[in-house]
Amino acid sequence: MKNKYPTPLVADCFNRLSQVKYFMKIDLRSGYWQVRIEGHEAKTIVVTRYRAFEFLFMHLDLTNAPAIFITLMNQVLHGFVDEFLVMYLDDIVIYSGTLAEHVEHLRQVLTRLREHKLYAKVSKCLFAQETISFLGHIMERGRIRMDPKKVQVIEEWQPPSDVHDLRSFLGLVNYYWRFVKGY
Repeated sequence: MKNKYPTPLVADCFNRLSQVKYFMKIDLRSGYWQVRIEGHEAKTIVVTRYRAFEFLFMHLDLTNAPAIFITLMNQVLHGFVDEFLVMYLDDIVIYSGTLAEHVEHLRQVLTRLREHKLYAKVSKCLFAQETISFLGHIMERGRIRMDPKKVQVIEEWQPPSDVHDLRSFLGLVNYYWRFVKGY
């Protein structure tokens, strides 16, 4: 049975991030692979002609992986979400008005993650940034704009040759509706 858990609205994430000074992105090391599948290993059996294998950790291809991961992260980071932290699947952004708050928020989040045996990949994290890229947008104090790389993709898009191409293009452009005057 497929679990359902609503992903946060992108607009809600952006509203929270629009008026702060400092941003921090946390990249969890192999996000889903840190989640143990305790008691449900048999549901993940893969049989080959040589032997059967069970996953001990959740992998991205499981039907319920995104819903389970979001539920877990909301439980782990309860009290921080929408106070000074937004998440979108495995993307975590901490936001703060001052550098002192920022350091305290970082300490609280990393402590909570460690308590639940979830670890960040430090080389991919960004700390105390005044500008970050998040969900295809550039965030900075009082301003949200399209990522120039995404603008370039739109500018270089070839005219659609079939319905599938047209739908793909409209899906991309529709994601950036707030930047198109009169859309």
